[in-house]
Amino acid sequence: MKLHIGGEEKKEGWKILNIQKKDGVDFIGDITDLSQFGDNSIDEIYASHVVEHVDQNNIKKTLNGVYRTLNTDGKFYVSVPDMDILCQMFLSTNLPSKVRFHIMRMMFGGQTDKYDYHYFGWNFEFLKDYLSKAGFKKIEKVKSFSLFKDTSDFAPYNGIPISLNVVSQK
Repeated sequence: MKLHIGGEEKKEGWKILNIQKKDGVDFIGDITDLSQFGDNSIDEIYASHVVEHVDQNNIKKTLNGVYRTLNTDGKFYVSVPDMDILCQMFLSTNLPSKVRFHIMRMMFGGQTDKYDYHYFGWNFEFLKDYLSKAGFKKIEKVKSFSLFKDTSDFAPYNGIPISLNVVSQK
């Protein structure tokens, strides 16, 4: 099985896990508790702009859960707002206030509902460290996953991508 956490876009071969009941969602739940899935039961997990919604006290447990559910050589595709890029953009004096406000929302969440808050700011150094501690061996930063049309490829200002995209392998 391939699992798209937080997703809405149906794609052949992928099941969707979402915290909210929506059309096309196969499983209700969130990334912090994957107990409904057995050990070594998932080939690939995709989570675009989900992990930043996990509070700091639960991130180790969450990544351990992702690792537990993946098959041997399973892959975890994770995309998060890249704090290194967002901070540089936010501090730019060339950008209008409206744009900087939007960048701030990408840092802290859009806050459109009770789930849309960010509890963690990620850069490659932090993410690689947490993934390594969870047991992932191969951790690689990539430009794009080319799997879903979502925020992993979001580049709203001057074509600069705001996401950190990482593929990690069990």
